[in-house]
Amino acid sequence: MHINKSDLWQTSQIKKAILDSIPKLDPRRLWRSPVMLAVEIGAILTTLITARDLISGGNAGFDGQISLWLWFTILFANFAEALAEGRGRAQAETLRQAKSEAIAQRLLANGSIEQVSALLLVKGDLVLAKDGETIPSDGEIVEGVALVDESAITGESAPVVREAGGDLCGVTGGTKVLSGKIKILITADPGKTFLDQMIGMVESAKRQKTPNEQALEILLIGLTGLFMVVVITLDVFAGYMGIIVPVPVLVALLVCLMPTTIGGLLPAIGIAGMDRLLSHNVIAMSGRAVEASGDVDVVLMDKTGTITLGNRMATQFLPAEGVTKEELAYAAMYSSLADVTPEGRSIVDLCKETLGIRGRDIRAPEGSSFIPFSAETRMSGIDWSGGEIRKGAHDAIEEYVKNKGGAMPESIRAAVDSIARDGGTPLVVADGARILGAVRLKDVLKENIKERLSRLRLVGIRSVMITGDNPMTAAAIAAEAGIDDFIGQARPEVKLEAIRKYQREGHLVAMIGDGTNDAPALAQADVAVAMNAGTQAAREAANMVDLDSNPAKLLDIVEIGKQILITRGALTTFSVANDVSKYFAIIPAIFAAEYPMLSALNVMHLATPSSAVLSAIIFNAIIIPLLIPLSLRGVRYTPTTASQLLRRNLLFYGLGGLVVPFIGIKLIDMLVIFLHLE
Repeated sequence: MHINKSDLWQTSQIKKAILDSIPKLDPRRLWRSPVMLAVEIGAILTTLITARDLISGGNAGFDGQISLWLWFTILFANFAEALAEGRGRAQAETLRQAKSEAIAQRLLANGSIEQVSALLLVKGDLVLAKDGETIPSDGEIVEGVALVDESAITGESAPVVREAGGDLCGVTGGTKVLSGKIKILITADPGKTFLDQMIGMVESAKRQKTPNEQALEILLIGLTGLFMVVVITLDVFAGYMGIIVPVPVLVALLVCLMPTTIGGLLPAIGIAGMDRLLSHNVIAMSGRAVEASGDVDVVLMDKTGTITLGNRMATQFLPAEGVTKEELAYAAMYSSLADVTPEGRSIVDLCKETLGIRGRDIRAPEGSSFIPFSAETRMSGIDWSGGEIRKGAHDAIEEYVKNKGGAMPESIRAAVDSIARDGGTPLVVADGARILGAVRLKDVLKENIKERLSRLRLVGIRSVMITGDNPMTAAAIAAEAGIDDFIGQARPEVKLEAIRKYQREGHLVAMIGDGTNDAPALAQADVAVAMNAGTQAAREAANMVDLDSNPAKLLDIVEIGKQILITRGALTTFSVANDVSKYFAIIPAIFAAEYPMLSALNVMHLATPSSAVLSAIIFNAIIIPLLIPLSLRGVRYTPTTASQLLRRNLLFYGLGGLVVPFIGIKLIDMLVIFLHLE
């Protein structure tokens, strides 16, 4: 899924957000934001007072301006939320274009094939897809292998291999088969495909409030209630002293005292976090997970398909004494021609590279018959008049050779042990009773995985590889990838218990996986990221899905989570600080006429009490749209300590929150006086 970010700021997007801001004025929708609900109640009250002034001859001009700017304050806050939601809808439209009215080749029970609309497929159907055809719905490959173009979903131009068996069998509706023929078991009902879920998630932009967001909202409610009490007490105190404070001025004071800036931008910050994840090709199914990712300090990663490419590849031929590398390569090639496994194909590829031949030049000897691999024999091979070649597990080949009167050379036994110690898988090739040599199969790390894992360490996240491989293999892969720790021979229940153990110790745990055996652990983890190429069970158990199937993406997820936390903290600091500055505008305006000594508080030298109140309420309204770009883009994250972050917030956003209102309110006051608006 490729999205041009500049498209999200088109005039049409802004116009749509403005129109969407108006229905959000409904108090039944605003109750979720108590600060803005209080502002709307104040706007309604001052509007009624303005209407009364027009009838009775009161100060309708001043009261009307207060009312107008209060309405603008709410609209600006609604605009921020609508713009964030609109960006999600724009991305959903891009996703919707990936859906198509594809025709599916459905397999019937009698073995025949019928053509049906992809929309009619249900869970459990079997379909065929071959060269040039669009995969009609989500499913898992149960037979065959294909090169698949997933650019409609992931935006990546490079095609990927999807095949039956293992953890790379998952396919997504809307992607296209470039070559190959596969049989797919449909795993989603109509309207419930992964693409449908993606569209629904990004289009609604609704998510549960995170614990931090709930705590901040409780703080905002508390401050709103506190300042209501302060304003009421202030009015009573003023009345006791013989000072009559107009209701619109009291409303303006309340609105300026309340943290309206953060109250107006809070929904946009959360929605924008999910939007930024989507721009990294990660679908978040929970707002809680997005924010929780900012506090993750332990990440568990499945090995196969997550840290490694998913299939072991042949990387080296180790011939026995008296055997040339070419002789071993030819024998390995012949014994692998009928081997359809990824390992078998990789051996053929290594043979072509070693021998300098092309695929069309490979021919099996005349009169040959292939011996398929089986779990019982743990070997495969080829028989013809010139010999019997076998390739398989070292102990199985040793037993085979022994039965024919041969023996395993010590050099090959040492090579087998060396390959195993290094985390590889040794295969041995024999021609009758004669051992020809060994083949090294090796897990291939995903590109740049080591560098990305080292960056996780820099931000304080401990990485743990969890795999079903034996401890020796796990240790070798962990060392090569730069993993902090590993757990070998891990069954699903071991993975689940490992996560629970870290959680009991107070850690916030992320889990990355792609297989059905990862599903229980993904469901338990605080942040669960499934690879899109993985199984349906893994995707359903996770609260995030990485469309690119790149485990290194966790670093982006963590940084975006931290961005949300930092952005919210920065804007809260700014909001509280600039509220302090507004006191110096409104408090002197209320009392200075009766008590001239309070004029010393008028450090901005505002012209009149009316202009001071108007300037403060206007600044309070316009600061919200000015901060919308920051709330949507987020404060840039750089690895730092909590104390350094606090100092930066206080210095930049705290001090800035004090200084900016002084400058802004003074400039607005000068404009108000110049235009005679007071």
